Amino acid sequence: MEFQLVPKEGSMEKIQELFVVVENRPGALGELLGVLAKEKINIEAIGLFQDIAKLSVSDIGRARKALMKKYQVESREVLRLHLENKPGAFAFVASRLATAGLNIDYCYATAGTDGAKATVILDVGDPDKALEVLQGAE
Repeated sequence: MEFQLVPKEGSMEKIQELFVVVENRPGALGELLGVLAKEKINIEAIGLFQDIAKLSVSDIGRARKALMKKYQVESREVLRLHLENKPGAFAFVASRLATAGLNIDYCYATAGTDGAKATVILDVGDPDKALEVLQGAE
């Protein structure tokens, strides 16, 4: 079975993600998100893993500056893929990367409101090689 990335500009790209250390306690995530809301920075995707928040945001520079006042923050290069929102689409991508010897260190995703596509953020050891491997999937 063949799948394709959603055919549109920017369907597969390298982006900068914020990696934020946050306390693992009630209210901690709300406080972090409140910092971004106060600055009117939109969250495009988020993953929370115990004491680490991983964020794709509308303005990474402003978000980083605002968050650094209270949190330990790093930025990392990750991939953002827009996939067809149907069974097997992400499995197809993961298999292509595995065949090329690329491990997915972590990922998180969100489906669009129209249900036609899903946006996946993934961290791989070599984003440039991953893009090259996935070029044939477009």
